[in-house]
Amino acid sequence: MKAKVTVMPKQSVLDPQGVAVRGALEHLGLSALGTVRVGKLIEIQFDDPGPGSIEAIEQRLHAACHELLSNPVIEDYRLEIER
Repeated sequence: MKAKVTVMPKQSVLDPQGVAVRGALEHLGLSALGTVRVGKLIEIQFDDPGPGSIEAIEQRLHAACHELLSNPVIEDYRLEIER
């Protein structure tokens, strides 16, 4: 089982990294750019969790995303689980 956590700045929060990347992309000749946002992807590989425990792991992952992997004040996260 693999979990993928994507953490991105909230839409209402200024993303200085995104602004810097957008400027660099324009400098490289890419034009007509919209908003650029920079986030992070965290992949977590699990050994076989056994029957019936996937839901418990998913609940713990949501708690970990909220408490450790993201800053809920300025970031949103998306959790995807591949079984």
